[in-house]
Formats: sequence, structure tokens, C-alpha cells
Amino acid sequence: MGATSIGGWLGRAFPRMVPHALAASAVGSRRFTVSGVEVNLYLTAMTEHTLRISILPAGSHGSPQLAFASGGLRDSPAAPPPAYALEGAPTGPLACGKFGVRITDQPLTMIFEEAGAPRQRLVVDPDTGRVSFDLDDTAVFGLGEGGRQFDRRGAIDAMRNGQFKPDQFVNGGRSPIPWLISPAGWGLFFHHPMGTFDLTGREGVFRPSVAPEAQDIFLVLAKDPATILKEFAQLSGFPHLPPIWAFGYQQSHRTLASREAVLEEVRTFREKKLPCDVMIYLGTGFAPSGWNAGHASFAFNSKIFPDPKAMFDQMHGEDMRVVLHVLGVPSDLHGRVGDRSADPDSAASYWRDHIEVFRTGIDGWWVDDGDELLPEARLDRNRMYWEGALEQRPDIRPFSLQRNGYAGLQQYGFLWSGDVNSAWQTLRAQIANGLNTALSGIPYWGTDTGGFFSTRELTAELYVRWFQFSSFCPLFRSHGRTWMLRLPWGWDRGETGPVEDDPAVLPAPKDLHHPEVEAICRKYLDLRYQLLPYLYCAARETHGTGMPLMRALWLAFPNDAHALTVDDAYMWGECLLVAPVTRASAKDRTVYLPGGLWFDYWSGEAIEGGVEHTRAVDLATLPVYVKAGSILPLGPVKQSAVERSSAPLEVNIYPGRDGHLALYEDDGITMDHTRGIYSILDVRWKEEARTLSLALAPGSALHGFTTRSFRVRLAGSSTERTLEFKGALTTIVL
Repeated sequence: MGATSIGGWLGRAFPRMVPHALAASAVGSRRFTVSGVEVNLYLTAMTEHTLRISILPAGSHGSPQLAFASGGLRDSPAAPPPAYALEGAPTGPLACGKFGVRITDQPLTMIFEEAGAPRQRLVVDPDTGRVSFDLDDTAVFGLGEGGRQFDRRGAIDAMRNGQFKPDQFVNGGRSPIPWLISPAGWGLFFHHPMGTFDLTGREGVFRPSVAPEAQDIFLVLAKDPATILKEFAQLSGFPHLPPIWAFGYQQSHRTLASREAVLEEVRTFREKKLPCDVMIYLGTGFAPSGWNAGHASFAFNSKIFPDPKAMFDQMHGEDMRVVLHVLGVPSDLHGRVGDRSADPDSAASYWRDHIEVFRTGIDGWWVDDGDELLPEARLDRNRMYWEGALEQRPDIRPFSLQRNGYAGLQQYGFLWSGDVNSAWQTLRAQIANGLNTALSGIPYWGTDTGGFFSTRELTAELYVRWFQFSSFCPLFRSHGRTWMLRLPWGWDRGETGPVEDDPAVLPAPKDLHHPEVEAICRKYLDLRYQLLPYLYCAARETHGTGMPLMRALWLAFPNDAHALTVDDAYMWGECLLVAPVTRASAKDRTVYLPGGLWFDYWSGEAIEGGVEHTRAVDLATLPVYVKAGSILPLGPVKQSAVERSSAPLEVNIYPGRDGHLALYEDDGITMDHTRGIYSILDVRWKEEARTLSLALAPGSALHGFTTRSFRVRLAGSSTERTLEFKGALTTIVL
């Protein structure tokens, strides 16, 4: 599932670079020129929906050096040849795949048509090489993580990578991806070179950052935005399927006190029945006492980890995973991990520094720094933590949390939004940030729960609201300076713990007696773990289609004009609409519910959509709504995602329309899913007949991990049934 992509095409030379079925008489006498250089125009139908538009100097016999040239995406089919290689404007329209193309010169103008109707227009300035394109008088999204949110219209974006003050405090770090997606039914990826986007006018403009001797652009045309995202995933690589524990709660640390303190915290999570899967340890360098001996070091801090393997074995015995923070990166990072002849600064050489630590039994890496790296080097680094881990443990799914990335990161790891402020404005902005990141092809994303830099706005209330939001993000991790205030029980200790922020902005000891915080955190931890079967099914869909876990409402409801304006609520998978509370002292929350019937998750109330809905909230309530026709699987409360349970899976039916669920299961840990060892149960609800049926999906089989016992409930009623599934079609009436 999702193992094959056409990403490997992107850095390859075009075969022979000759016209394909194009008579010489069809081309006009004037040659195309850009910046005084004669160029050829190549048009390639990559798929039914995607066209490649390449402008190369005359006489060139290969594609330019591209970021994806280092992507190394595996199992790619052979690249199709260009349909046309043009020296000048043709005398008539061209057919490229199912699209018509009309081309004129002075300036080079390309109008792309579908069924005779214009769908997009690209104009190349002959002097500067800048490319203008239609914005269709509607919103436009994408451009990666960070920057102006939500609609990108009105912005000039230089696509600088990294954290830039003061914008990072609200919007987070910038991980730019030159990809735009429009509700008008198109996507544009400016593959080469990098440049600046000017979206302030009626037309969009892309200005190359270097002399445009070569340009490479991909245009996707489709009416359905899900199809556009799938096409982009085919180009840049389908998302990996993470280990299931990566979707559990992750607790990050900064200043470590001792070996005993490290192990005591693991025991505290288990004794308090606060579900948790990962302990993340910061490196010494950004904190006075971390896991290692110093900045960018791979030697353990012997005062904290005198016997790291024994400590990690003990944590694994508690079903707790260990992730270590790493800093420092070669400035000229390049090369595949398996290339042992690589230069000293290559990814292969750098990975060798990690191996001894990795062999102690750690489960993943938190990869910091690297803001200054070029796109191809950022992608090399992302890939290194995937391929290097598989080199050491070929059958275990890797995990890495990255600060920087590029198009293709989704194949290898997670991304987080960087060092943001603990502030209400920041919390709200992170919702839109996550949605634009998802619309840019990066589905596995999250924030520092509670914010990284403490401000006077860091209160128990803000932490709770952020914790609730993070429980509905792909990455569910608490992290920040003065880190004990990011523990679920940190707001009832009567003290802050180690102080790394200005003490003047921190809560006074009298304000650190809030037992309700731990209780609310437990509520959302329990819910997250109950929802893991649902979340894992959504992740499998992401892996196979590129459809993100966090979905802008317009992505889920493309025909709803009002949904296009919503930037503070989103769909969590196919069924759930989440409306985080981002206002201090809020007593209610208003959210737009798209047309159709919805159910309040907490109360079960049925609500007609198509209008804004206001719900009363207390501190413990994050509004969540379930779409009619949903089949929502809930597992038992667990203390870790890998904990075994014999309890039946609860299947909740939300009536009002027919429903379908592809209930996906695998072992959650190994690479067996790439070898077809998984199960998919086809679960269907028929509204008129009031029947629920279960069957094995074609090609699927029962395995030791396959759920066979179900408790079925019908929302809005007391109806409840149990059933055992033994592999044959099973139907019950509700």
C-alpha cells in the first residue's frame, strides 16, 4: 500500500529529449527565449491529472538538478517521454493526455484546457523568467508549514526555511514547499528552482531565486481536492505508515536530575494510569543536563544514564519507548545512507555517528537544527533517519520527529512546528498551520503542547486547551521550557520545577494547585487511546492515498462555500469534526457544521448542519461532532498503544445515512504490512434496512492481531448488540 510512487521520475533525465509525434511544420518560426537564452519547452503527461512543464536551454539533454534527485524514491516506474519538445510556439492547439494546451510566444503563454474550458494559464516573462498564473479569485493554500495563515492570498513569501522572529512565536518555524492547491481544482508545484511567491494581486507570481536557465513545473488538474493531493503524493512520495505507538502520547523532557528521576517518571505515568508511549530526552547543550555529554555529542551523560541499555530495557518492560534529541548536522549533507563511498560530510558518514547509541535500544530520534540546509539536504537528512534505522533493524518501522523538511518528508518522519510562544493567539494559529502543512503533503505533524517559550499567558487553562487540541493532532507531545509545567500533573505540584524562562512570567507557587488539570488530561489521554483503532485506519488511508489526518473543512466538503472560510476547526479523519477552544475564559464555542446531520460526541444530541452551531463549554470540554453515517470504532482504554487487550472493539453507528468503514489492523510495529500481512474488515451500515455487515475485504485474511469480538451500539438509542466475526460475511439487524 503506497509503496509505489512516481517520485523517482523527478530527478531523471528525459529520454532522448526529442519531439514525440510532432511534425516540424506545426512549430512557428520564432524560438522561445528566456533572459536572452534560447530554450525548449517540454510537455509530459505524467498521469491522467498531472502535466509536467519543463523549460530547458536549447541543446540540453537532461533535467536540471532538482531537490527530488536526492529523494531516492523506490520502486518507481519508468518515466514517460515528453509528449512534445518545442523550440517555438505551435501553430495550433496541442493534446497532452486528456488536456488541451494552447501556446503563444512573446511572452511564452500556455493555456491549459479541459473539455474545451480553460482551467489554468501560465505566462513566462521573457526577461526575468518569472511565471504568473491564475488565482481564480478564490483562496489558495499550501506552501508548507508556517508563515501567513490560512488563505495564502495577500502574502509575499520568499520561501525561507527556518525560524524567524517574531513570526515563529505565533506561526512557528517555516518549512517551505513550493506547492499551491486551490479549491478551483488545480495544484501547482514549482519543482525547480526555488523562488518567491507573490500572491498579492489578481494573478499569482513565482519569481525564481536564480537565473532561470531551467524551470520545472507540475500542474495538477482535478475537480476533487482529494485527487489533487493524491497526485502530489504520487510525485513526492506516499506517507509512510508509522508504528502505532507513534500515535500515543509523547512526553518530552529538558533538564534531567538523575537515573532514579528518569525511571521514577515512567513509574509515575503507570501508577497514575496516565497513558503514555514515549519518553523524549533533550540533549545537553540546549539544557543544563540532558541525555548526552554535550552539544552534538553521541556520548551518554553518565550522571543520568550510567547504564543506558539496562535503563531502556526496563522502560521497554513498562511498554515505554525512548526517543533521543540530536543536534548538529554537516553543512553539506548529501548521499544515501547505504553509499559507503560517500564523502565525509555525507548522510552515510553522519549516520555512522548514531549507530552505537541506536544499538542501546532507543526507538527513535528527535531531529533538531538544520535550518540552513538546502531543500535536497533537508530531504537527505529526513531520509537518513529512515534508511539508517532500517539498515540496523530491517523489520522494525522507524520513527523520527523532524524540525525541517521538504516535499518527500512524509515518507520518512513527523514534523513539528518549532519553538512557539505559550499564548492564546499562537494556539489558534497552530490549527491553520497544521491544516496548511497537511495540504502541502505532510500529514504527520504536531506542536509543542503548552507552547515552547513561557509567557504570562501560560496558565493551567491554556495548557488544558492546548492539551485537548494536541489530542487531535497526529503528533501528541508535550514540550517546552520550564518543562515540568508540561507534565499532566505539573499544575498541582506547588512549584515550577527547573526554571528556564524569565521567572517574572511564570505562575506563582500559589497558582500551581490545580488537580483538575490532571483529571482533564487523563480524560483526553483515555479518549486518544480509545480512538486509536479509528486513527490507525485513517493513517492507513493516508499511507495509501495521501489524504491527511487533519483535514480542512473545504477538503472534506469541497462543494460547501462556507467551509472554505473555516480555519479554526477541522475534520479528524473521515468522521469527526473537532473545534478546539482557543479563547481564554470561554463559556461557549461556535463552529460551522457543514450540511447534513451531525451528532455531538459527548451528549449524543443530533444537530442539523449547514449553519453555525454554538455549544456551551466548560474547561473539560472540547467540542467534537460526528458525521451521520459514521462507523466509529473505539478500543479499550490502554496505558500504551501496544498493550494487549481481550476486550471487544466497540463499534458505534451514527445513523442518518449509509456508512462504511475499512477497519484496518496489522501488528503495529514491523514492516510485515509491506508484505501483505494485515487485515481489512469491510464494515457497512445500511440505513434503510438498519443492518450492519462485516466481511473480509478482498485479498485480506484473518491474523492473530485481527479483532473478532465486537460490541455494536447505535447512537441516539439504547440499542446494543454483540457479535463474533469468524471470517464469513456476518450481518445483524439493529
